[in-house]
Amino acid sequence: MRKYQHLFFDLDRTLYDFDANNRNALYSIYRQYKLWKKGRIGFDRFMNTYHPINLGLWDDYKQKKITKKRLNVQRFAQTFKALGMNDSMAEDFASDYLKISPEQTRLMPGTLEVLACLKNKYTLHIITNGFEEIQYQKISRCGLGPFFTTVTTSEKAGAQKPDAAIFDLALQSAGASPEHSLVIGDDPESDIRGAKQQGIDQVWLAQDWEESPVEPTYTIHSLRELINLL
Repeated sequence: MRKYQHLFFDLDRTLYDFDANNRNALYSIYRQYKLWKKGRIGFDRFMNTYHPINLGLWDDYKQKKITKKRLNVQRFAQTFKALGMNDSMAEDFASDYLKISPEQTRLMPGTLEVLACLKNKYTLHIITNGFEEIQYQKISRCGLGPFFTTVTTSEKAGAQKPDAAIFDLALQSAGASPEHSLVIGDDPESDIRGAKQQGIDQVWLAQDWEESPVEPTYTIHSLRELINLL
């Protein structure tokens, strides 16, 4: 196992508890805009409407069909329309979301403990899809910065995982070779398939109920399992 020198961590849902933090951020803005009064829309209904719209627009963004700004505004404009509400506040809502979202600091269980242990043995890096300014704020606010030597974002690479370009840039920035590198992530397509296609071994952080269409090099169900694995 000591053949690895560089560990490349995904950020969202691997180190950063994206789902909990995202829900908290959206709930804060939902209350700020008093949506339950304007449209008599409960928060769960808002989230259930927003979620598939957001995923669809992210797919368009990954395929470079829409810009970052259009993604950020349209995910809320389309949600408001689907709920029968006026979408005129979508741009302000989107702007506030980008401010409040990175202020959320909940990490996945064991994150700091695991990173502190591994930093003494390996060179650590982050490779992440997402908006550059948002991801860097998350890393800083959560106290993750001191653990990592490089951060490679999809925006910097001009390509989203699993595209080869982002993995190539991450390796180049780290001065790392594929055979001495290991990618740790939660997404079977973006993280596992993407790394595998570049000849990089992978650790899949899986939920108990998940099945991966791609066979990972290793599978764990909590970050703490990395300590014994590595």
